[in-house]
Amino acid sequence: MHIIIRFVVSALVLMLVGYITPGFSSMGFVNALVAAAVIAGLSFAAEMLLGREVSPYGRGGVGFVVSAIVIYFAQYLVPGMQVSIVGALLGALIIGLIDAFVPTLLR
Repeated sequence: MHIIIRFVVSALVLMLVGYITPGFSSMGFVNALVAAAVIAGLSFAAEMLLGREVSPYGRGGVGFVVSAIVIYFAQYLVPGMQVSIVGALLGALIIGLIDAFVPTLLR
């Protein structure tokens, strides 16, 4: 049940980011749900590739850059999602801020 809630919240956050971020297209709920699943999968793959042993000081910067790259490349897998490089950077920043204030059990 927590996984479903996490994906719904992630989809709602992506929809919000699409409305307030320039360079990040707004999308419907179904596309945002697909985008949340794709971003979660790409993030998991990046974490497996890069590893979790990142220094505490570099974790924020590395995590931010990896999130922006994942968001940018997700547009090629999700129909209806269009993101510019600046939009991916701003989206990663906003998603990171929301994630910092709305902690989840699944990390």
